[in-house]
Amino acid sequence: MVEQQHEPTRQRPPSEPAVRPAPHDDAGTAGLAATVDRLSTEIHALWEDREARVLVELAEGVLVERLNCAPAEAAQQLRTLASDARMPLPELAADIINQAASDATASAVAEARAAQTATSGTGRTAEGAAGGTAGEAAGPRREGPALRLRTAEAAAILAGDDAQALARGLLDRALSPLGATAAAVWSAAPDGSLTLAGEAGFGPAEAARWRYVPPGLGTPAQQAIAEDRTLWIDESGDPPPPTIGGGSGGGTRAVVPARVGGQRVGVLEVHWPGPHPALALQRQLDALAQLCALSLSDHGVESDSPPGGAAAWLVGLLDGLLDSAALLRPLRDRDGRITDFMIEHTNTRFTDPAGRPRGSLTGLPLLEAYPLFAAEGGLFERIKRVHSTGAPYRSRSTVLRFSGSAAPPAVVTAVGLARFGDVVLLSWRLPESDARLADLLGHAQRLSRIGAFEENLTTGEISWTEQLSTLYGLEPGAAPVPLHQLSGHAHPDDTGAVRRFLRSVLHQRKESAITFRLRRADGVVRHLRVVAEPLCDASGLLVAVRGAYQDISAHRWTEVALAATRDRLAGAEQQSAERHRLTRQLQRAIMPPTEHPVYRAGLRVAVRYRPAEEDQRVGGDWYDAVELPDGRVLLTVGDIAGHGIAAATGMVVLRNALRGLAVTGAGPGRLLSWLNTVACCLPEQVTATVVCGLFDPAARTLRWANAGHVPPILVSRGKAEALTPPNGVLLGAVDVASYEETQHELRRHDILLVYTDGLIERRDSGIDQALEQLLAAAGRPVDDLEDYLDDLLSCDIADTDDDTCLIAVQPT
Repeated sequence: MVEQQHEPTRQRPPSEPAVRPAPHDDAGTAGLAATVDRLSTEIHALWEDREARVLVELAEGVLVERLNCAPAEAAQQLRTLASDARMPLPELAADIINQAASDATASAVAEARAAQTATSGTGRTAEGAAGGTAGEAAGPRREGPALRLRTAEAAAILAGDDAQALARGLLDRALSPLGATAAAVWSAAPDGSLTLAGEAGFGPAEAARWRYVPPGLGTPAQQAIAEDRTLWIDESGDPPPPTIGGGSGGGTRAVVPARVGGQRVGVLEVHWPGPHPALALQRQLDALAQLCALSLSDHGVESDSPPGGAAAWLVGLLDGLLDSAALLRPLRDRDGRITDFMIEHTNTRFTDPAGRPRGSLTGLPLLEAYPLFAAEGGLFERIKRVHSTGAPYRSRSTVLRFSGSAAPPAVVTAVGLARFGDVVLLSWRLPESDARLADLLGHAQRLSRIGAFEENLTTGEISWTEQLSTLYGLEPGAAPVPLHQLSGHAHPDDTGAVRRFLRSVLHQRKESAITFRLRRADGVVRHLRVVAEPLCDASGLLVAVRGAYQDISAHRWTEVALAATRDRLAGAEQQSAERHRLTRQLQRAIMPPTEHPVYRAGLRVAVRYRPAEEDQRVGGDWYDAVELPDGRVLLTVGDIAGHGIAAATGMVVLRNALRGLAVTGAGPGRLLSWLNTVACCLPEQVTATVVCGLFDPAARTLRWANAGHVPPILVSRGKAEALTPPNGVLLGAVDVASYEETQHELRRHDILLVYTDGLIERRDSGIDQALEQLLAAAGRPVDDLEDYLDDLLSCDIADTDDDTCLIAVQPT
């Protein structure tokens, strides 16, 4: 026997042309038929566009991950690749997804392409052989296997929980091009029964006949699940086994088990009107069956047992429960979707919060009896999820609202749900006031790690909470520790304080508290705080002591760690302050501040050095102006990378080395080459930028070289311009380096500005923009060289609080 139901309504348009009305002479009827045909074509095109869009978006996601780029860049890259390859965008997207994935679809595509390559010489591919004459008559699309299978996967994604749309999508996108004319998706239950989750091509009548297949009928789908293998059935010979569309008269059928996580959850059944298709299709069919399995496992297409009343054993189980329990059977619409559950049975212990007798609820829809269960995220959604997945649900704190007043209060209830066949068992336990308060107190003690006790000194009876036994590390049911034995469980260093605490409580009868270390039997030491109060009778006799323990170990350990961290930080701060003080003294000793111009062999030299405001930012900027034995003047400005004492000592080495090398009479390019060798030979790797110039007073020329430094500025006749630096890498970058030289003539009243990047460095803009601001400020008229440098420093072009060195040179 099979269950008679209507076919679910399709959510996606079929690929075949719309059925046209019979021709009439009436022009209006003909126009209506044309409109229906056009709309059907447009809707079908929209669905194809949605499927292609899914593929394109998946491919864009792959490119975002592989290229580490933005989504917009990935989309542009995908369009560019499609244009360069002269491929349709969806086809390229399918190839990209296939290369990135390692799933069954990718394996199927690889095998199909291998088969095409192997048969390319015959002019007939394996898939072409699979289609046969029926496929040619239907005009199959000549898409590659990657595009066909990935498009089918996109159709499955769009179908969501609609298994009917899934079956139609698989037939239209993947199976029709192979010559297939019908497909069915079966959902398998543990008892061996099958439910027709979706079909395409078999027709509504066949779908209604085969809506439900009971266990043991021996259909091909049941046989494929039992044997866990794909069946190929030739229907042209002996009478075929009973199955959907089995009386069509000939053809071939493939029945493929659908597995997920090693579990067989359903079957994909495909029908061809022609002969046995090529065996090369096996991998493709496996991939399509996996799509079905994922859809069935995600959305739990019903049901585990045929319709009917609950089994007697299940009713008996319900009546034996001590909590309120009910059996709920799903109510479905014409499309097979669950719209409600019927309360099929309630047990003898069932309690309705609204006070209704349980007999009045039996047979009612659940949402009619308890409409507030339908709230978003409410119990009704939980019940549907348990029915679809089969996974039980238990919660000790589910918030429920029961109708019966204008503003029904929320009730925190213990709820259990479990699926048995096609029904769901619902049980709940409504909290009583005392039980609810006790449960709340237990949660509070657990969260705050508090355990309470009461000791009757007259009878010797001791009451402990479960949490206090846990704090002591005792097994459940172990005897509590009497209060007078507390000192025996304390750390030896704390026994004196514990004895004073006990004397205060037991003898002086005062409420008292103490913090001590508890040594547990398992060797663990915990920091506990205990508060106790004595209880006396009317005559003043001490009869009991009650109180509470709290585990403060985490707090105590945090205090110890913070104290140690504070000590380390204080020592580190003191060491850091001393290092920075020495660094500042070293820097000032080498480069004392210059308040007045210095005259050297026909030059007036003014210098401003502004150290960093923060001590930890002390850097390695330096300047020098030295008259050499041959009458020339050495002008240098440099900047060591980094800050602190290492940068300051590196600056000392390079500055003194350059002074010594300059007396050789070599040019600035050769001097920087030698200085680069010095930087590379230092024990600590040093990198620096330097401008090195030699001024000839007789010719009024400056010959200079540059090692990666910011360009000098020449101010001539009221116009400031940055000099183009000759080629040269920063010092210490490579072992051997050469530096070009260039020469400029300095006229009288010209000003040459050489500076470090601390003058123009900004966080929010590039160096070029800051340099433009400096050029604008440097081009202003100059009355006094000292005031001129002060004005430049006050422009506040930089915002990085770095050392700044600025030197101005003017021929006299």
